[in-house]
Amino acid sequence: MCESCGCSGDGQTSFRQPGKNKDDHQHKHDHAHENNEHKHSHNHEHHGHSHHHDHKHPHDHGHTHNEHLHPHKQEYTDHDSHKHTISLESEILGQNKILAERNRGYFEAKGIRTLNLVSSPGSGKTSLLERTIREMKSNLNIYVIEGDQQTMNDAERIKAAGAPVLQINTGNGCHLDADMISKAIKQLDVKENSLLIIENVGNLVCPALFDLGESARVVVISVTEGEDKPLKYPNMFATSQLCIINKTDLLPYLDFNIAKAKEYALRINHHLQFIELSVRTGDGMNAWYQWLEAKS
Repeated sequence: MCESCGCSGDGQTSFRQPGKNKDDHQHKHDHAHENNEHKHSHNHEHHGHSHHHDHKHPHDHGHTHNEHLHPHKQEYTDHDSHKHTISLESEILGQNKILAERNRGYFEAKGIRTLNLVSSPGSGKTSLLERTIREMKSNLNIYVIEGDQQTMNDAERIKAAGAPVLQINTGNGCHLDADMISKAIKQLDVKENSLLIIENVGNLVCPALFDLGESARVVVISVTEGEDKPLKYPNMFATSQLCIINKTDLLPYLDFNIAKAKEYALRINHHLQFIELSVRTGDGMNAWYQWLEAKS
């Protein structure tokens, strides 16, 4: 995927819709070199130390090693390595920002309200979407993009709930990015004046770095997690507009302190809004629906 967050680029990203023929699946690498194995053999002299690197090349790419989109790892002094890492992160995030702004412009032109739903695994994002679709599909024209490393499980659940859905499987990747969303909205054929909800890969770290072009970011936590989540993962809470606290029906059986969780989150982002709810019982869901309609 990218060196910026440490996730591997060895896997494939695929775009799939439930019920579609397998032959229609799109399998793409995130990097410019698709299905190619690279091998270079070269030596580097750094401060009197010799370094040897072996990489595979079954064919000639017609460019030098320095022209690669994703540089191979080499050993440097601490100073050089730091500069190399910062440069690479800036390139990746800078390119994503450009693509995200293109997505945002497209969404605004088409009247598509787009939400980026983020959380740790198991917080209840998919269950929240299922109930939302079933109870609000007569009021809102909802489309869903599902992000997971593997399986069509969540996409099948969303389809059964009654919304058009596209599954993005990221392989070894730990987040969605703006380019994936650009491809997905074309395949999903999202109509004008609709609500697009993107369920990101379950991860509170890497998705915080990647703007998708969304109108708003919604972070979901559950009372089965620690109330110090905002302090542990500040970037996600700093970049979100709404925090949903889910599974409130379990509060009598847990030590989770909602007031403390909110206090911690507001230290990070004093503009953050909160909705407390239980997807299982339905308590608090109306506040979520009102928020959606106000944003649509």
